[in-house]
Amino acid sequence: MQIAKHRVVSIEYTLTDDEGTVLDTSRGREPLVYLHGVGQMIPGLETALTDKAAGDALEVRVAPADAYGERDDGLVQKASRDQLKGVDEIEVGMQFQAQGPQGRQIVTVVAVEGDEITLDANHPLAGVPLNFAVEVVGVRAATAQELQHGHIHGPHGHDH
Repeated sequence: MQIAKHRVVSIEYTLTDDEGTVLDTSRGREPLVYLHGVGQMIPGLETALTDKAAGDALEVRVAPADAYGERDDGLVQKASRDQLKGVDEIEVGMQFQAQGPQGRQIVTVVAVEGDEITLDANHPLAGVPLNFAVEVVGVRAATAQELQHGHIHGPHGHDH
């Protein structure tokens, strides 16, 4: 069976940056399982996986525009320490949920200078080309319930 919209896909993968640093991998864990064609995978990788079948292996370089987007300097903002109520110690790397114009988003503390905190709402991989080494482990048709719920159920998925 080939990978197509509304198929449940299982993959083993290793993700690296252009310097070869491993950013994420499924090795040593369960395969990543997702519902193809419904926005659960970055577009560039999903496009590369379309029409592949179990046993296929591929290497894919995904440009930022087809992954987490380009960096947007407009998403970096300064806040005062008192705007982060209830947090005594604020350090670079901490992440918070914030309400933005497009709903809830994660912001990362990128600088702390006295009472001024610099927050970045860009995805940590925005602007980064991504290199995937992928092996397709399995492909199956999604159940009617999985399609209705928009996610997979059962092994390695979500059980109700």
